[in-house]
Amino acid sequence: MSWQLALYNGLWRALTPLVRRYLRKRARKAPAYLEHWDERFGQALSPKAMGAIWIHAVSVGETRAAQPLVAALRREWPDAPLLLTQMTPTGRATAEQLYPDAEIRYLPYDYPQAAADFLRAYRPRCGVLMETEIWPNLIHAAAAQRVPLLLANARLSEKSLNGYRKIAGLISPALAKLTAVAAQTVEDGERLTKLGARNVSVCGSSKYDIEVPEAQRHLAADFRARVGGRPTLLCASTRDGEEALILDAWMAAGDAVGDALLVMVPRHPERWDEVERLAAERGLKPQRRSDGAAIAADARVWLGDSMGEMFGYLGACDVAFIGGSLLPYGCHNLIEPAQMGVPALFGPSVFNFQQAAADSLAAGAGRQVGDAAELVSTALSLMDDPAAGEAMRQGAARFRDAHRGASERMLALIRQALSS
Repeated sequence: MSWQLALYNGLWRALTPLVRRYLRKRARKAPAYLEHWDERFGQALSPKAMGAIWIHAVSVGETRAAQPLVAALRREWPDAPLLLTQMTPTGRATAEQLYPDAEIRYLPYDYPQAAADFLRAYRPRCGVLMETEIWPNLIHAAAAQRVPLLLANARLSEKSLNGYRKIAGLISPALAKLTAVAAQTVEDGERLTKLGARNVSVCGSSKYDIEVPEAQRHLAADFRARVGGRPTLLCASTRDGEEALILDAWMAAGDAVGDALLVMVPRHPERWDEVERLAAERGLKPQRRSDGAAIAADARVWLGDSMGEMFGYLGACDVAFIGGSLLPYGCHNLIEPAQMGVPALFGPSVFNFQQAAADSLAAGAGRQVGDAAELVSTALSLMDDPAAGEAMRQGAARFRDAHRGASERMLALIRQALSS
């Protein structure tokens, strides 16, 4: 055992009281953080079925991104049980919604014994870690127990590479023990290889393969009826600090806004009340989606206080802004607007979706804005220019269709891992 791994394990033991305190703090706004407590600490190991295909997806985005891969795996091994693990309550709720016949639980924190006990209890046929989930003890335990473990939709920014290099003695040996790595882009693959990963293939992102469920298209039609024909800007997956900037810019636009509707869907449910308050404080009358009513003529902000309905919101808007990009959060899912054929705007911070942002711009599907004022002015301009909006919708289709097929490429890697 390297000294860095020994230190890592010592820190887990020492920081356990702080981890428990953190969960209790989060539970003040999101009580679900107190549920299934034992699972997080390596207990409650009572599998419904062993030999499952296991997918680990931290939260909502990763859980949704796994859909096409799960569909491909089920076509390949229709009789295999499915095990989904998450780290957040919203991710778990999303998994329960999307995969009702799967076993769903939290992945234990990366204590060495907890990781080993989890794998020994469930004996998965194989495991797939979605995106950049590098848990050293879990990876070492999988190798020791001969569980094929792959990293899929893998991405690694230059900033993250430089950070991981400082603890290369911990991360590099773990990456080297993965059965295979399916990188999103050539650049991601090169950075992961520099960090120590082997058997790296460039497969793209499974997010492009997601098929919009028919129920979501019906929901979009319902939302459009509630909007009542008003021009609509959707601000999707906004983060703390961004809503205030957007609301201020919306107010500053004055008469140019006309009767346009601002739809805000915060990334985290515990912030719904806060965003409603921010709108009300500025004299922008808010209305919540959860009231189930048509949007009032004098409502200026429609608050998306629901989970799992993003395609519905996208289908009801004229222009979509992708949150997490005005402030340095790295941006959220740039691909979903293209799947609904919606023009997309995003801010300067896109390090989590660097290649997708470049591809979106090149296809004419998206536009990058420098700040909230430019976001609002660009959105209003597009809503007043049907030809420009239609050109971006056509660009969205090109952007989406050019990058499909990642799930089948990942399936081929998993098939190879299980046959070797």
